[in-house]
Amino acid sequence: MVTQLPGGVGISGLTVYDWEAADGLCGGTPHMHLVCSEAYVVIGGTGSVQTLAASGFAETPLHTGDVVWFTPGTIHRLVNDGGLRLVVLMQNSGLPEAGDAVFTFPAPVLADPPAYRAAAALTGDRAAAARCRRDLALEGFLALREGGLQEFHSAAHRLKSELLDTWLVRWRDGPLAAAVETGRQLEQLKAGDLSHLGHGEVSRLERPEHPLFGMCGRLHPYAVPDPPARPLHGSPGSPHLRPPKEYF
Repeated sequence: MVTQLPGGVGISGLTVYDWEAADGLCGGTPHMHLVCSEAYVVIGGTGSVQTLAASGFAETPLHTGDVVWFTPGTIHRLVNDGGLRLVVLMQNSGLPEAGDAVFTFPAPVLADPPAYRAAAALTGDRAAAARCRRDLALEGFLALREGGLQEFHSAAHRLKSELLDTWLVRWRDGPLAAAVETGRQLEQLKAGDLSHLGHGEVSRLERPEHPLFGMCGRLHPYAVPDPPARPLHGSPGSPHLRPPKEYF
């Protein structure tokens, strides 16, 4: 049996795209997460992460050994100055793959859910589709730097609102369950109960053989199988049915 990753996090290896964009920079697709913080551990190369939040636009340099993270609501774009490779840690393991990302497409695309889904999907030549998607999101990102962030937040909420019950279940059965289990173990230790120490085990996730076309580069996601689904009280349907993946 493979246990959940510590703390209910997600982990991926990422080689950032070296495709040049319209502004002359190479890199990934600007996007935002609604409920997940994200961390980068730089393991090779150089570059930066451009971010846009209510506090304004910023650019943070990335060098080997750096660790940078940001919270939900931070639009981010990775820039590859040469050989940029990262280990990516994602809060709420499973949520990014379940749709917790919104691309910064131009406003007319964001306002039209079928058009958004079509622009986000990777069909046909996946490399060419990923590059076209990146370029469209960059167009919207550059416009957002001039204003309209609150409107983007509202559009992002409209696009993802139907997934919120599913996300609640993943949060409850992942990171929340991990925190509750730690609390239970602490209470046991206070009572002199050492029984959980007799159940220690080692798990291993193999590196995926074939990288995927992710939002920011070629991605090796280390996926842990979902736990059995337990629906939220009053929630319709199966909470662990994954929506169509937008970025693989």
